[in-house]
Amino acid sequence: MARAVVPHSQPAPIGIPVRELLPWAVFTGVLALFLLYFVGAEQGATSLISGNHVHEFVHDGRHLLGFPCH
Repeated sequence: MARAVVPHSQPAPIGIPVRELLPWAVFTGVLALFLLYFVGAEQGATSLISGNHVHEFVHDGRHLLGFPCH
């Protein structure tokens, strides 16, 4: 006996409107800049937090990303 071939339908992709995506993109960009500041520039004259704690916390990440620090 021959089996009947049943076609499989593909689900339609869900579209995400740019209006809903834009706030998340802006939030991600601001968060990335904030983290980049703390990893790359949080020391010396531009320091927002006094002391050396932030620098020591992100020290290995600075070297991994190619930022000079000493």
